[in-house]
Amino acid sequence: MAIIASELNYYYSGGAANSSGDASLGGAVSSVEITSGSLHNLFDIVNVSEATAGDVEYRGIYIANDNASLDLLSAAIYIESDSTSADTDISIALAPEGAGASMETLANEFTEPSGVTWHSLVGAGNSLPIGGDLPFGDSLGIWIRRTVSPGASAVASDTASLRFNGGTAA
Repeated sequence: MAIIASELNYYYSGGAANSSGDASLGGAVSSVEITSGSLHNLFDIVNVSEATAGDVEYRGIYIANDNASLDLLSAAIYIESDSTSADTDISIALAPEGAGASMETLANEFTEPSGVTWHSLVGAGNSLPIGGDLPFGDSLGIWIRRTVSPGASAVASDTASLRFNGGTAA
């Protein structure tokens, strides 16, 4: 038996019932799932002043192994598709608290999380190992940083997506 894709899920942070990307600033894992790792609704639309001046914002999410009995071995995460805007960079970092623990809570979306190392890893060949296995029924915090370059062009729809994977015991 193996873990199937529908058992590897993404959840907001910000408390048990949070369903808002804007409020996904760390803290406890939400019970509300983020559809398929898409970052489309996690960040706000970049307005003209943010595009002109540049903007750096942070969000915290959780990846979860929702299988009932199998650990995800050698788990790793990567940016499946980077921002569609040439003026935007997406980076990810592991929450240092580790699997099963609540992430740090940020004061606001402009506060950088403590003790993280940022990675711009696009494609499965550039996966960021989570440092071991993700036990069944457990989750791990992931920080996402969106950097909009000063003087950015206006983009009506900017999307990016994450993916995580691993294996199971034979």
